[in-house]
Amino acid sequence: MMDIDFHGKTVVVTGAALGFGQAIAESFSARGAQVWAADLQPMALDERIRTRQLDLLDGCASAAWIAEVEAASPQGIAVLVNNAGGVAGQAFQPIETVSDTDWQRVIDINLTVSFSLSRAVAAGMKRHGGCIVNISSGAALQASLTGVQAYCAAKHAVLGLTRQLAHELGPQGVRVNAVAPGFVITNPATQRQWDAMGVNGQAALMRNIALRRLATPQDIANVTLWLASDMAAMVNGQIIAVDGGK
Repeated sequence: MMDIDFHGKTVVVTGAALGFGQAIAESFSARGAQVWAADLQPMALDERIRTRQLDLLDGCASAAWIAEVEAASPQGIAVLVNNAGGVAGQAFQPIETVSDTDWQRVIDINLTVSFSLSRAVAAGMKRHGGCIVNISSGAALQASLTGVQAYCAAKHAVLGLTRQLAHELGPQGVRVNAVAPGFVITNPATQRQWDAMGVNGQAALMRNIALRRLATPQDIANVTLWLASDMAAMVNGQIIAVDGGK
């Protein structure tokens, strides 16, 4: 990873307050990128990173933020990492009890935000080149451990969006790929999920991981860096599972 250099490049990372996003933003910054990071929550990141507390569900505000980043970046935005997502505090409930509001909120956080940010950077990337990395989930490839129907559906849809944009933007030299993390403890919600498994459930999950350990946020950041680098110049429309081997 030491060979990967982003000096002179502008990188945008969403959902940067915790977990994957925090590790990704700081890893790009450590390799010379000018990083712009956004989250609904306050962020305690490296002082070199330009942070913006922003509701990414507000499409107009998100587009205005991207326009501001582009105006400050003569060579354009080189990398967009769509990391914002999650279950919005929800847990499994039978489908017949899931409200339209709960369904739509999770879809919007995980899918619509990725779409709107990708739309916002597309014109600039067509002019200057660039790449988009969508942080999806193992739930894009199978049923979700969360049991939240909207989360699983949205992460599958993020994979579809990735593949479609890879074909749409590829002729202009823009690559679009996705990362599918396995189970990672990144925040209070995933900690509660881990604790709720109990000793037996935790042991069963670990037995299903060939490397016999959980991934870390840095594991996810490392693959994201690679996908965004010139080392992955011919990788497009792909999803890479970072789960230790299932």
